[in-house]
Parts: sequence; C-alpha cells; structure tokens
Amino acid sequence: MAVEDNPKPVVTEEANPNSSIENPIDRYHEEGDDTEEGEIVGGGEGEGDESNKSAVPESHPLEHSWTFWFDNPSVKLKQTTWGSSLRSVFTFSTVEEFWSLYNNMRHPSKLALGADFYCFKHNIEPKWEDPICANGGKWTMTFPKEKSDKCWLYTLLALIGEQFDHGDEICGAVVNIRKQERISIWTKNASNEAAQVSIGKQWKEFLDYNNNIGFIIHEDAMKLDRNAKNAYTA
Repeated sequence: MAVEDNPKPVVTEEANPNSSIENPIDRYHEEGDDTEEGEIVGGGEGEGDESNKSAVPESHPLEHSWTFWFDNPSVKLKQTTWGSSLRSVFTFSTVEEFWSLYNNMRHPSKLALGADFYCFKHNIEPKWEDPICANGGKWTMTFPKEKSDKCWLYTLLALIGEQFDHGDEICGAVVNIRKQERISIWTKNASNEAAQVSIGKQWKEFLDYNNNIGFIIHEDAMKLDRNAKNAYTA
C-alpha cells in the first residue's frame, strides 16, 4: 500500500517510568500552545456547528501495528546487561499516526553518537533473544555520518507499506548511530535463503543503493561478534 502524508492525529505515548530520559520524538507543541502552524483560532463563522464537528479526517489502517524503540547511549553506558536500557516509545497502526510521529521525531542525523532507533512490528522486541527474532538475521547498509536520513525514511515506508514480497519474514528495522551510520532490516528465518535474498535485493532497489550488502545470522553474531561472516549477499 502507498503511504501518503495526512493530517496529524493525537498519538499516545507508551507508559514510561523514565520519561525524563532523552526522547527521539519531540513534543508536538510548546506547553500551552495547542494550535497548528497557520491554524485560525476561534471567532470563525459557524464555529460549533454540528456539520463542522462531523468532519473527522478518515484514517488509513496499516496491515500491522508498529512500535518505535530507543536505546539511549547515555543510559547504555551505565547498564551491565545488554538491552536493559532499551525502551518502547510509541506504537502506531495508521498512516496518519505514522506521519504525526515521523514529522516530530529526530532524524538519524540529529541523534547522539551511540544511539539505536528501532521500528519493529508490535509485540516483537528488537533483541536476539526474542522468540520471533531468535532464528533470524539482518541485512545492513552503511552510510557516511549524517547521510542516512532519507534512506531511513524510505526503509520505514517500505516496511509499513508492505512493499516486500516476503514481508511476513520481516521483524523490523534499526538505525545505529556510529562513526558510520548503519541501517539494518531484521528477519525471522535465516535458513529461508530465497526469502532473505529477495528482501535484500528489493531493499537495495527501493533505496537505489548500489553497494553490495551482507546478511549476518544472529546466532553467528552472538558466537563470533565482529568476526561473523555474511551468510548471503545482495
């Protein structure tokens, strides 16, 4: 499905006891200012008419609900267990909710060095230990510093718009902010070579990415860390 820009609804933030921690998604308005730019406030003719109240923008449901997750680098340094600083931020299930979040979030070029920002199907945690991710792996693209913003957006649109032939194999995507920025797509079943290679090739086509990319199996990454070899390439 095509994902188009639409009016912004109100989206509820996930319950979070650490709300004071840096959030990649900015507040919609300054405190006390609930108006959109260019909005005419009060005094309009017919204000309060039932006909105006009934003009509610139509929403466009996505095939899956998706959750944004954030791993704050300043918190990660203080944790002894990997993943303990990872927290869910927002869940969205319509086109309108996605755009209301994306238009108010910090893009990769504005995130701190060491940050990890995820978008995964709802109820899948972005961890190797998650049962749905455990037997999977990931495709990864690399970008120069502050050059991944557009490709991150296009990756998100391809995911939530169900543009992949083997979309059921996909868990989600992550952008890692390091000296080079990396975007990865995580998948469920690394042994399904045909599906994995199809995902890698289609992803490159969607982003017009010309370099070779590799697929690393999560189990190999856990055992071998940086010495893990590509199981597939595209």
